[in-house]
Amino acid sequence: MKREIAKYVSECHVCKRVKADHLKPAGMLHPLNIPAWKWEDIHMDFVVGLPRTQKGYDSIWVIIDRFTKSAHFIPLQKSLGTKLIHSSAYHPQTSGQVERVNQILEDMLRARVLTYSTKWDDEFAYNNGYQKSLEMAPFEARMGGGANTSELVEHGERVTFGPDLVAQAEEQVRFIRENLKRARSRQKSYSDRRRRPLVFKEGDHVYLRVSPMKGVHRFGVKGKLAPRYVGPFKIYEKCGPVAYRLELPPRLAAVHDIFHVSQLKKCCECRRKRSTHPKFRLNRTSLMRPDR
Repeated sequence: MKREIAKYVSECHVCKRVKADHLKPAGMLHPLNIPAWKWEDIHMDFVVGLPRTQKGYDSIWVIIDRFTKSAHFIPLQKSLGTKLIHSSAYHPQTSGQVERVNQILEDMLRARVLTYSTKWDDEFAYNNGYQKSLEMAPFEARMGGGANTSELVEHGERVTFGPDLVAQAEEQVRFIRENLKRARSRQKSYSDRRRRPLVFKEGDHVYLRVSPMKGVHRFGVKGKLAPRYVGPFKIYEKCGPVAYRLELPPRLAAVHDIFHVSQLKKCCECRRKRSTHPKFRLNRTSLMRPDR
């Protein structure tokens, strides 16, 4: 009896949608491959909603080289209408490097705006800051030397030509790759302690989390007593070790359909099949009399 009750409760459609999870976040960390050379692999994002500057800029296009951590901050106008190809929906960790740079950039802009109001597009100093994973500054990783302005004024810029330049660049790339491998290993070891593996197959049915992050609500579902999950939806395709494409209904056609496994909850197949049985009506006209 206890086993049947536990099984029935675990298959409850309402419980699956409204109850909070008390488990470790799903999905083990899968670090991206280390690029072979500088500017071979880039990430990009936009920082929007900034106060409009005197030059008419209100957004920043952030471009990051994953190898050297070098960043370009390009001021833009919102009217450009650039179209993006997204990573998994509401999972900024997919592009964690560019999200981290965005945080640094926004802190720099806040400090700048406090002093110079809307002239935030005049100064950036990110590329000369020390990166622990590189054991050097991004400018040094990219150019072979630091952007120390006082040193350049006093001694002039160091110039390297020919074979020496190639040998220096190759040695630096080897040094950076070893540092990145160690940093990636430490990051995965630390992250996986607080995570649990969860794997689905194509054709499985899952529930989708309504609030993927604090203050964000999807599908028009909001309110204190709103369900935590919607669905179930069928998994159409496995897009990677921890990302899945869902078969969403037409009313959700505008939603990006690739989701990280941490936003999904398994739907019991038995319960799903049971709910598809044809409906029936009760016959309330018959009269039953007890036997005497």
